[in-house]
Amino acid sequence: MKKILLLAAMAIILNANAQIKMPAASSTQTITQDFGMGKIELSYSRPNIKGRAVFKENSELAPLDKVWRTGANAVTKIKFTDPVTMGGKDIDTGSYAIWTIPGKKEWTIIINKDAKNWGTQYAELDDLLRFNVPAETMKESVETFTMQFANIKPESCELHLMWGNVAVKIPITTNIRDRIRKQVETALSADKVTPNVYQAAANFYYDLDKDLNKALANATKATEANPKAYYLFILKAKIEKDLGDKASAKADAEKCASLAKEQKNDDYVRMANDLLKKL
Repeated sequence: MKKILLLAAMAIILNANAQIKMPAASSTQTITQDFGMGKIELSYSRPNIKGRAVFKENSELAPLDKVWRTGANAVTKIKFTDPVTMGGKDIDTGSYAIWTIPGKKEWTIIINKDAKNWGTQYAELDDLLRFNVPAETMKESVETFTMQFANIKPESCELHLMWGNVAVKIPITTNIRDRIRKQVETALSADKVTPNVYQAAANFYYDLDKDLNKALANATKATEANPKAYYLFILKAKIEKDLGDKASAKADAEKCASLAKEQKNDDYVRMANDLLKKL
């Protein structure tokens, strides 16, 4: 009987131990970033320095001139839902691993096709591309390895890596201009074109395609079709300003301010007045 009770007590203790949960030494972070006409998903583990040397010759953490998993634990994974370009080479949709070789003045960035392995099983044969980026020195030290997307623009962004006093920026680009242009041209050739289509076309030609004449033509049609839309007049005024037509820009900025005031939109009143000050 005593033996049975002892075994039961041991089973309870073991079961209790099995339920203990501790935080991971290197926490995992997953980031999803809208980019271009798709998304980028990044998943990596974030080690802490804990007083150890990093990015030094033969350092305990990420020694110089040696392939590094770019984090801890499983390989750092990046997934693209739309084609991008890195290091001058096109990358198709799918998941990839990011490996790096830290250097004193520059890093080698490696995009590897095997995104499923553990972070110690690097195979150069699976490399898709390699390219170099400068290494920068930061004034303040970052304790936890950090990756983040920054400087997000319609067709470009940067993936920043920061640890200790070192930072690198990895440029990523995409081409959405050609695809959007086809959509715009198709929409404008329809039998019936709405003010929203003219507005979208004007914004595309102004912001992305940098064709000011086409932007103005579509902005004009948009204001003619919707003469109470103050937000269309500020767009038209900006285009006219960039074309050097200050008189027309002034008239449309004043129109925007007047309509926005009637419709109690203080933000557009302010934007119109700010534009007028620049004319």
